[in-house]
Amino acid sequence: MDVKSNKAVIFDMDGVLVDTEKFWKQAEQEVFSALGVKITDELTQHTQSMTTKEVTEFWYKKYPWENIALDIVEQQVISRVIELIQTEDCSVAGIKKFIEDLKLKQYKIGLATNSPYRIIQVVLDKIDSAHLFDHITSAEFEEQGKPHPAVYFTSAKSLKVDPQNCIVIEDSHSGILAAKNAGMTVIAFTNQNSEIYFDLADYRIISFEDPLPVIFN
Repeated sequence: MDVKSNKAVIFDMDGVLVDTEKFWKQAEQEVFSALGVKITDELTQHTQSMTTKEVTEFWYKKYPWENIALDIVEQQVISRVIELIQTEDCSVAGIKKFIEDLKLKQYKIGLATNSPYRIIQVVLDKIDSAHLFDHITSAEFEEQGKPHPAVYFTSAKSLKVDPQNCIVIEDSHSGILAAKNAGMTVIAFTNQNSEIYFDLADYRIISFEDPLPVIFN
């Protein structure tokens, strides 16, 4: 058995497999504004790394609404994001072949995201890659989302790979912190951006259309 079969590559989802940040912003703007929430760019900065449940609770505390439960509002946001993923062009260029190349090298492939579980299959269908993943994990089922490392520990355990043998591909500050706190090697997917927090990662990938980095050889 190839030694790499005891190693794994775990992908974040939003911003790595699909470019959905704008969809989340649009869905939250539409749903929460309809409930009387006054969304500002300044406050939105606080919600970017939160789970959907945490975002809903955040806005409710700021602008309490009546006659509709928080979990229903949360599901409305999720449903709107799903609609946008299904109808808009959002696949990250080169991502499917990149994962296929890793599979050819006998790496186990995981997904660990802060996003709700029911969005994951929609995304994997979008990039036609569900068959390439050995396990998928959502922080929806953890007590805390990223930057807490729980979702990455769960992913490694499910893949039956030690955390130190896992390579994580992330694009966010909270995600990079989560993976580092799990003791994993972290690659920042920069997508041509130059965020300062990328310095926390062990390596960088600018584009998935480039050849596999030497770390995978």
